Amino acid sequence: MNLASTTIQKLKYFLSEQPSITSFQWSPIVLGSTWSFLILSISAFILTSTTLHLLLLLIRRRRPIPLGPIPALHSLSMSLISATIFLGMLSSAVAEIRDTRWIWRRSKTPLQWLLCFPIGTRPSGRVFFWSYTFYLSRFLHIFRTFFAIIRRRNLSFFQIFNHSILICMSFLWLEFSQSFQVIAILLMTLVFALVYGYRFWTEIGLKRARFPFVMNCHLVFLGCNLVCHVGVLLLHFYKGGCNGMGAWFFNSMLNGFLLLVFLRSYVKTYYLIRRNYFSVVDSSISEVEDFVITSRTSKKDLRVRRKCEDIIEPDQLNMIHPRKII
Repeated sequence: MNLASTTIQKLKYFLSEQPSITSFQWSPIVLGSTWSFLILSISAFILTSTTLHLLLLLIRRRRPIPLGPIPALHSLSMSLISATIFLGMLSSAVAEIRDTRWIWRRSKTPLQWLLCFPIGTRPSGRVFFWSYTFYLSRFLHIFRTFFAIIRRRNLSFFQIFNHSILICMSFLWLEFSQSFQVIAILLMTLVFALVYGYRFWTEIGLKRARFPFVMNCHLVFLGCNLVCHVGVLLLHFYKGGCNGMGAWFFNSMLNGFLLLVFLRSYVKTYYLIRRNYFSVVDSSISEVEDFVITSRTSKKDLRVRRKCEDIIEPDQLNMIHPRKII
């Protein structure tokens, strides 16, 4: 019992009580904290992705380039990083509520504080340290785009846009001390920990789920995200205002666009399956190279398949094979 309590205390210290965490402050001297860094990094990501895609098209290599264990190791590391950020943000939020509740306890509940920072909140302290860590982790997340291109998939506008917007939104959370970011990071890191853990599981050759695990995880996240956005809006107008609402509005517009694109791809996938364009096999989540094009596949199937690759992020697709035309 003493060992368990000692371990918990040590974890709390490393996650929320270290001086480097409690004294964190977002400022121009922090790595990646300037607008020029944000613009240059996103531009470099888009340029590198496009250049790599064009080079592979010029080479005209038909077979996928083997990456060995690199994608599996990336998935494992992203799962562990996401789980650490989730635990750190959760522990830090509890500590911040404990230490500062006396300031706002008459006007807010802990849930309201999680959704709506008081006006004048500065980007410093525990939760902003983990928000900054989440921001840096987005640069590791974009390696999945390079893996997708090297594996000879089509360059997806949605995938590049999604990764770029995640970096941009994470920056805005810190720059404007935006409300709602604590809940958003908790939801996203929990989903990423599960999704990347599942990807690692499948990439080392273990059995896949019999349902679209990744797609459903993203759908649940987007639903919770939408409910939280409505909560922030209500608190802003009825509880005296929330901090960083300009950035929140921009964030909401981008989230709304991503939600519409995802729902469109989600519905389109199941619609095509019901129309018997594909037959679903044992496993669910796939890469585009899992599509097996037979010599007897119709031109209509090929057009539909290419359209799916354009509108659906590859790691959100079901593992589906074309129906043989008899």
